[in-house]
Formats: sequence, C-alpha cells, structure tokens
Amino acid sequence: MVGREVLLRVEKKPSSPGEALLELEDLAAEDDRGLPALNGVSFEVRAGEIVGLAGIDGNGQTELVEALVGLRKPTGGRVVVDGEDVTGQGPRQLIDVGVGHIPEDRHKLGLVLDFSIAENLSLHDYRKPPDSRFGWLWPRRLLARAGQLIREFDIRGGVPQTRAASLSGGNQQKVVIAREIAAHPRALVAAQPTRGLDVGAIEYVHRRLVEERDDGKAVLLVSLELEEIRSLSDRILVMYEGEIVGEYSPETSEEELGLAMTGGRRSQEVPA
Repeated sequence: MVGREVLLRVEKKPSSPGEALLELEDLAAEDDRGLPALNGVSFEVRAGEIVGLAGIDGNGQTELVEALVGLRKPTGGRVVVDGEDVTGQGPRQLIDVGVGHIPEDRHKLGLVLDFSIAENLSLHDYRKPPDSRFGWLWPRRLLARAGQLIREFDIRGGVPQTRAASLSGGNQQKVVIAREIAAHPRALVAAQPTRGLDVGAIEYVHRRLVEERDDGKAVLLVSLELEEIRSLSDRILVMYEGEIVGEYSPETSEEELGLAMTGGRRSQEVPA
C-alpha cells in the first residue's frame, strides 16, 4: 500500500532513564463545564524514557495535556519542568522553557492550514533571530530552514511555499512533528500522535518518538490505542476518572490494562 516494507513492531533498545524533566504534583483541573476533570494527578517523566498514559477517552487525558502545555489553568497542584515551576503559565512560556506539544487535533491546534509549510514551521521562532530581527521577518531564512526540515523529516507533497491544507494527513503531521522536535524540547507531550494516519506514517511517527527518547528527552505519550502504548512505552500509567490508578510494565497484558482502564483495578506495582 505504501510502496515499501513497513515494520509494524516498534524496534527500540532498553531505556536508560535519567533525571526527572517533567513532574506533576497533585495536579487538579476542571473541564469546560466547570466540573472536576483531574483529581490530584502526580507522576514524573524522566530523561530518556517514554511514559505512556492509557485510558478510555473522556477520563481526563485531554484536560491533563492542556494543563501541561498551558492551554488550561490548573485549579491546584504544580507542574515542574526541569526543576522550574511553570504552573499556570501560558503556551508561549512553556515553549520557552522546553515543552513540546504534538496535539491530538492537528487541524485545530497544530497547524494554520492557510499558512505555508514554511510559515507553520516557524510558528515557534518567528519572533527570534535568525527568523526575524527588530520585528521584521526574513522570508529567505524561513524558506531555507523549511527546506532543510522538509528533507530531514521527509515531508512530501510540497515545497516550503505550499499551503499546509494541500498536504495529506500524514505529511501535515510530519510538519507538526518537525516543528516541535526542531525546537529541541526537554519534554515532549505527544497526544494521539498517529490518529488518522496510514501505516507508513504511523511507522515514521513511532520511530521519531523513540529517537527523541534515545536523545535524552522526556516523552509523555497519550494515546487511545493500547497496542501503541504497549509498543512504545517504557512505563505505562492508567488514568480513570481523572486519577492515575496504576503504573504498569509494557509487558502487562491487554486484559489487565483494560481492567484498570475501566476502574476494575486501582493499583499495580511494576515488576522489578
């Protein structure tokens, strides 16, 4: 279908976790109706590991991601990035301290579809040299940088001036991933990173996430696909009704994880 062999099984070496780069302490937040969505969520993601957050949709995952990336104000608790308390700060401030975000809806939160590839790739850095100086953009530099990222991340179907709306879903996702990874984040929050993608694009996204882990980044993977969570994660956290109800090994069976996701089991130690 994609014109080449696709590896559906994720190949990765054992993780070597370092210091905690992303920490949540008793985090609480409300949903859009003003009802409690997060109830004292605490966990950490260390350098060089992928922590998978599993759960049935609607159990607080969206509110958790939004609180982590500055799109929702917490009502309690703390968010700490590499030792710095960033609780309640906005998206711009969190980008500046090193939080990358691959959103679950690339059209609503990841891209400006009427902008070109080059413009979308510069959304983080357009205010800084070399993209701009004294408030003036340098279009040639934007185009040159976009051309480099298009080659590096294998974005197909266009050139730097191509509108993002004209790309396929997989290549739109590659634009988002290229922008976030090129910013060299300390912590990368990936929410539903393969939703709506074909198998070739899924393989690519998985490989890039593992590469970020191996490069010493802290990666939080939020996905409704249990097999994706089990394949990519070094540790798995299960969320139910706004709480973390257990921590599991990637070798844990789907049946046991499914039981925890429905509230049937509220704690589990990871095997030594």
